[in-house]
Amino acid sequence: MLLRCAAWRAEFRADAVLDEDLGFKDLEGVVAYMHGWDREGHPVCYNAYGVFKDRDMYDRVFGDGDRLARFLRWRVQVMERGVRALQLRPGGVNAIIQVTDLKDMPKRELRAASNQILSLFQDNYPEMVARKVFINVPWYFSVLFAMISPFLTERTKSKFVIAREGNVAETLFKFIRPELVPVQYGGLSRAGELENGPPKPASEFTIKGGEKVFLEIDGIEAGATITWDLVVGGWDLEYGAEYVPAAEDSYTLCVERTRKVAAAADEPVHNAFTAREAGKMVLSIDNSGSRKRKVAAYRYFVRKPSA
Repeated sequence: MLLRCAAWRAEFRADAVLDEDLGFKDLEGVVAYMHGWDREGHPVCYNAYGVFKDRDMYDRVFGDGDRLARFLRWRVQVMERGVRALQLRPGGVNAIIQVTDLKDMPKRELRAASNQILSLFQDNYPEMVARKVFINVPWYFSVLFAMISPFLTERTKSKFVIAREGNVAETLFKFIRPELVPVQYGGLSRAGELENGPPKPASEFTIKGGEKVFLEIDGIEAGATITWDLVVGGWDLEYGAEYVPAAEDSYTLCVERTRKVAAAADEPVHNAFTAREAGKMVLSIDNSGSRKRKVAAYRYFVRKPSA
């Protein structure tokens, strides 16, 4: 495998592919992209082919053999970014995580491209995938996987993770910290955020079915500005925020009226508040209308008043 891999890299000119402009800037950060790392330090590659349900987009990228070949080269370019992030030494991080979003994927049209991508990676990147996570999985994919599962080795099966729609955030949080999961998958990480270095860690918690949780952020000084982010996997609950001054004769202020956050919400809560007097911020998350346990995470930043 290593000899064949070396021969392919020379023929494909894989070492030079990172310097090439292959004309797919509009696919960057959408179809295939590296973003963050998992809890064990493996770089994470996200794949989402739902944009190709648009026929014009499909024809522009896969319209003929030359276009398909250029797309495959671009996909290798993304993979090479992940390889460059590996340590490739004993005891180091020697593999990446692949997260594939199957939502709206036109499986019939992309069969040829998918097979070639799979073949490229299996043949030329031996043992460089630590885990493959499939999210927004339709029912028929789960049935297909159950049918082929008996024919897979335990080692191979251990690398596969299947998450149906509505269970994406909870699944990804098992392997990736919330502040590194993209917002479209229930996390707190926005595009371009990681360019400035590692993000501030989020605090993780769970909300039981029928439970109401209050998050208190104490010790806020007068004149300080507090900014917070909050995300709940699967949402479908009520959220609100209020500021409670420390002085007994002051009134509690409603910062965000209690509102229903739908299950389909695709952005975390993000807000800021400047305190006129010392006190604490209280965030309320009410899951009493649901029986389902939900994973959640939040983080906050306090900017003290200038002298």
